[in-house]
Amino acid sequence: MEENTLHNPCFNKIGYIQVYTGDGKGKTTASLGLALRALGRGWKVLIVMFTKGGSDYGEIHSFSNLSDDIKSRFKVINAGLNRIVYKNNMNEDDKAEIQKGWAFAKNAIKNCEYELVILDEANIAIDLGLIDVEDMLNTLKNKPKGVEIVLTGRNAHEKIIEAAHLVSEIKPVKHYWDIGVEAREGVEY
Repeated sequence: MEENTLHNPCFNKIGYIQVYTGDGKGKTTASLGLALRALGRGWKVLIVMFTKGGSDYGEIHSFSNLSDDIKSRFKVINAGLNRIVYKNNMNEDDKAEIQKGWAFAKNAIKNCEYELVILDEANIAIDLGLIDVEDMLNTLKNKPKGVEIVLTGRNAHEKIIEAAHLVSEIKPVKHYWDIGVEAREGVEY
């Protein structure tokens, strides 16, 4: 083993594949909680936000206020235009942005640049055909031993679920959107 891998936590621990899926609220929020926990333990963390663009997210505002030490171990990539992508509004520009973000994530995983990689809304990008499921599976199966990878988003592909070590399905029991409450700053974004 090369000298630089002897002290690299990507090679000295075991990282797993986690999936947070389902129709309920809280998938991204759960992954961000995990990111904070990992950062608190000195890990390097990458978050790639697929199908979402812009900067008007509370978590992005919070991240900009982290200590310099934490900022040096943390990166967020917006792999989307300034809107949320759905089946009825996606276009080639969306695909190009998502592919750029996916290429960045794949390279970071392959090179073990981060110990935790969160692929936020990757399940949706796969479901919409904006990321190839076989390409994702190949990346997951060939990741360095110590990299922990989290995929969030509705409609997780059955092959992704099968490849994962942990799958949490978030189900709505009751939601205030059903009575007309719109997304609220500080709570939903």
